[in-house]
Amino acid sequence: MATAATASATAATRFSFLAGASLRARSRLPTAVRFQRRGLTTTALLKTAELKPKEQGQPETLDYRVFLVDGGGRKVSPWHDVPLRAGDGAFHFIVEIPKESSAKMEVATDEAFTPIKQDTKKGNLRYYPYNINWNYGLLPQTWEDPTSANAEVEGAFGDNDPVDVVEIGERRANIGDVLKVKPLAALAMIDEGELDWKIVAISLDDPKASLVNDVDDVEKHFPGTLTAIRDWFRDYKIPDGKPANRFGLGNKPANKEYALKVIEETNESWEKLVKRNIPAGELSLA
Repeated sequence: MATAATASATAATRFSFLAGASLRARSRLPTAVRFQRRGLTTTALLKTAELKPKEQGQPETLDYRVFLVDGGGRKVSPWHDVPLRAGDGAFHFIVEIPKESSAKMEVATDEAFTPIKQDTKKGNLRYYPYNINWNYGLLPQTWEDPTSANAEVEGAFGDNDPVDVVEIGERRANIGDVLKVKPLAALAMIDEGELDWKIVAISLDDPKASLVNDVDDVEKHFPGTLTAIRDWFRDYKIPDGKPANRFGLGNKPANKEYALKVIEETNESWEKLVKRNIPAGELSLA
């Protein structure tokens, strides 16, 4: 349970985030201009089938980046430029961490074009204590608002990142791959007091994709997977001496309908962010 001092510090941090962001936001270009500068009038013009990852630097170094480029070789943001919706109820999913790997890769939300990089702590590259067993990444054009408390999940505030996806298909994807997935369930992870949604999904090209359409189907065709996902994310910080993460919503996965609600709400938050209706702070909108 947080102490009064911790609560006061948290409130002060959020005030600082908003105050500093309001000053920086004044100098940023409007979203429409940002797309025009890149030669993109709207993300609808992006041909997602032509998007490819492009590496810069050597893997497992501080300078390593994986950019996303279009068919003309131009950099695009995997977070802002790739459309969320892929048609027919599917969504685009950007792979940050391939299954059966341990390097903690993530979109650099504070860098131009938001490339994928390896996370660091105190100047050192970060690794999970063991491999992650599923493809892991983000839903583009979503954002967990750190100024908004979720009344359904213990009043937790968003973690200031795009929404995470755990893709349970059999194929090992590559960093920067753009896949079409369908959501199946949602886990409300609470990490050090912040809400960090995990959308469980499957790639449309997986052999079992037609068999699973909701949370109960996952248990039927991928028995034990939902429990394994929850336990993996609950426990991965313990070897570093940190407490286990917690989960809201009764410690159970929510169904597809709830997952779609989470996606819709976080997409609305992202739209407010890029329209400058919410201060961006250190986040890159370019």
